[in-house]
Amino acid sequence: MDIGKVVGTVVSTNKDPNLKGIKLLVVQEIVNGEPGILIVSADGTRQAGPGDFVYLISKKEAGLPFPECRLFPSDSSIVGFIDRINK
Repeated sequence: MDIGKVVGTVVSTNKDPNLKGIKLLVVQEIVNGEPGILIVSADGTRQAGPGDFVYLISKKEAGLPFPECRLFPSDSSIVGFIDRINK
């Protein structure tokens, strides 16, 4: 499980039918307290937005928050919120 900060939203006019109704967000990963790469993540919480610190899961597990989709076409999903990060 990784952490990141939501920095934007994705607008898609043409996407896989399995992603219909699922919000896609741009997330900057946080690695050892430092900003990392930008990735596109599906919002498994259905409540995340820009400025939120979030938990991410990746690879095959990214489809777990979406049991209605047998073949989920995403490598990253948001699964929770982080209230506070202590340094």
